Amino acid sequence: MEITDDDVLYEDNHVIAVNKRAGDIVQVDDTGDEPLDEKVKKYLAKKYNKPNGAFLGVVHRLDRPVSGVILFAKTSKALERLNELFKTRQMHKTYYAVVRNRPEPPYGNLVHWLVKNPQKNVTKAHGHEVQGSLRSELHYRLVGELNGYYLIQVNPITGRPHQIRVQLSTLNCPIVGDNKYGYPRGSLKKSICLHARRLQFMHPVKKEPVDIKAPLPKDGFWEKFAYLVQEQDHKIHLKGTEEQ
Repeated sequence: MEITDDDVLYEDNHVIAVNKRAGDIVQVDDTGDEPLDEKVKKYLAKKYNKPNGAFLGVVHRLDRPVSGVILFAKTSKALERLNELFKTRQMHKTYYAVVRNRPEPPYGNLVHWLVKNPQKNVTKAHGHEVQGSLRSELHYRLVGELNGYYLIQVNPITGRPHQIRVQLSTLNCPIVGDNKYGYPRGSLKKSICLHARRLQFMHPVKKEPVDIKAPLPKDGFWEKFAYLVQEQDHKIHLKGTEEQ
């Protein structure tokens, strides 16, 4: 599917953010499927009548079965500065995940050392540093329960491949649909119930705070959790206001 105005969450002269659909790949891989960055380039070239194409820089990625906000740079200056924001952890990320098992404890920090097997495209979590591992940290909080499913807010501190998926599985909370990390069955839609809801950061050029939110997927399942997500978003907003 092409990118349309409805997919764009935020755009100015320097950056563009879109709401990634579950199933889209961010950059080209060996599947041969058209990646999201190419779709966004085509959208920009068409919108601004650029027959020679548009510049677009990838600064972060989301796993293929994950939906939500993803940010691209429209200039080389913005690309360099956004890369620095991610590197220095000045990019605040909020995800929501749906699981079947109640997390115990209901909130906390998880720290693991992750090793990815590129051949199998799977990541393993270790409780201590091992050869080739990367330290990974996230904060999670149980938001609420609905019909035997639990909604969890996740704020990753680091950004590692499959980090949220594998770290939640160590709590015995595999994400719904994620049979790669312990859920009993996969999704026919090739998606998992992990949504990148929000990015908050200081604009790399304008030096103004930016807060981008991605609407939940309209798939007949996520909509059931909309009120819980909205309530939690409001709490996050109030907390941020108090800290200012």
